[in-house]
Amino acid sequence: QVQLVESGGGLVQPGGSLRLSCVVSGPNYGIDSMAWYRQASGKQRVLIARIMSDGSTIYADSVKGRFTISRDNGKNTVYLQVTSGKPEDTAVYYCNAHVRMSPITGRLTEFWGQGTQVTVSS
Repeated sequence: QVQLVESGGGLVQPGGSLRLSCVVSGPNYGIDSMAWYRQASGKQRVLIARIMSDGSTIYADSVKGRFTISRDNGKNTVYLQVTSGKPEDTAVYYCNAHVRMSPITGRLTEFWGQGTQVTVSS
């Protein structure tokens, strides 16, 4: 069974940095896109960064230039480097991956992590 496990969340001061990690485990036939979403209290979950299998990336305007998404395909891990943190970055951050579950059809299945809290506050 495929599982996504996030780590690295916590409290960071405004202007500070931290790095989130998400490891994908379980049997599969390859990971396509990997992404980070966040959900602030009382708001909808939104996409903040996505990285494709070829390394191409997209970012939400709110984090462009401050956050960096990367992946280590050998470790089935995606990272989110957070820099210049702002109070409005406070949210639960979720890892997302589209995983190939069939070697024949190439069908992709979407999986989510359990979330990790990031709080930006002095």
